[in-house]
Amino acid sequence: MNLLQGRLGSLVARLQWTISVPAVATLELALTWGSHPNGLIVAIIAATLIGAVLASVHHAEVVAHQVGEPFGSLLLAASVTVIEVGLIVTLMASDGSDTSALARDTVFSAAMICINGIAGASLLVGALRRRLAVFNPEGTGSALATVATIAVVCLVLPTFTTSHPGPEFSGAQLAFAAVSSLAVYVLFVFTQTVRHRDFFLPVAADGTLRDLDGDDHADPPGIRSAVISGVFLLIALVAVVGLAKVESHPIKEGVHALGLPEGFVGVVIALIVLLPESIAAVRHALADRVQISLNLAYGSAMASIGLTIPAIAVATIWLDGPLVLGLESTQIVLLAISLLVATLTVVPGRAKTLHGGLHLVLLAAFLFLAANP
Repeated sequence: MNLLQGRLGSLVARLQWTISVPAVATLELALTWGSHPNGLIVAIIAATLIGAVLASVHHAEVVAHQVGEPFGSLLLAASVTVIEVGLIVTLMASDGSDTSALARDTVFSAAMICINGIAGASLLVGALRRRLAVFNPEGTGSALATVATIAVVCLVLPTFTTSHPGPEFSGAQLAFAAVSSLAVYVLFVFTQTVRHRDFFLPVAADGTLRDLDGDDHADPPGIRSAVISGVFLLIALVAVVGLAKVESHPIKEGVHALGLPEGFVGVVIALIVLLPESIAAVRHALADRVQISLNLAYGSAMASIGLTIPAIAVATIWLDGPLVLGLESTQIVLLAISLLVATLTVVPGRAKTLHGGLHLVLLAAFLFLAANP
């Protein structure tokens, strides 16, 4: 009886903060929208923003647990992409400074954080826990190949096309990139959820599928709890996008005060929007579900490019100014070596701590060169 009361008390406490924080964040958003806060207000909004991100992680995981894998990973990736697209579009639409490269910097930063940061941390944690991080190379390899294809089409080709001056697509080229990347993403989702779903489920050390419905796992939360979490997930996402927009001016001022280049703003945005994915991926790796961690990492990279670029392409209809998508030479080199190392990591279906460390070093190189180009 005491154990049951303790569990109920823990559940009530969790529900209190996961519901109250999005509500408070929404209230703050209503009070501060359109303003330029400073000082203590900025710190309060930042703390609420982090709380809303953590609440969105909880609600996304509740819904994901109800719908099962790999649908849960897709849901969280899509949620993060909503935040990313909302931030990019609102900043490009309302900021008076040059934001022509904001979409490129943010999308590329998200891809590097996913490929090297989230995947690297997950592999490192999984390998430290079980000596080897085990996953299905067929599913993970398919995800990585999709990320590579979309990244090259949307971010590398604009640097080399000649129809438009500068690293930009012409109108027709941008439309082709948007449609093709969206088509590739939809094809991957069909593969992951219908055609070859078993390739994206956690595997045991001997390579066989693990039973996610066994007695050692919690039961699904139920339709009612999933619907409630779905509603508060939407509220939390709206609050995160709005509060991040309110914080955009302090973020830019902080970046400039530190003497960092303008492009580092995209890195900060990517770090904010990928915080839910990072937390969820590491938690799955700690629970010996590295496959789900990699689903989140590569799925987020895929969604960040394959969904964001089409959304930005549509937004350019009413957004003024150029849209720079082509990567610079240093960024292309970092992307190429990251994809190469990721391929060598994925092919065996097992990874050592070394592989996780290599990806984290590449992430550190990306962050350092973003700050010191």
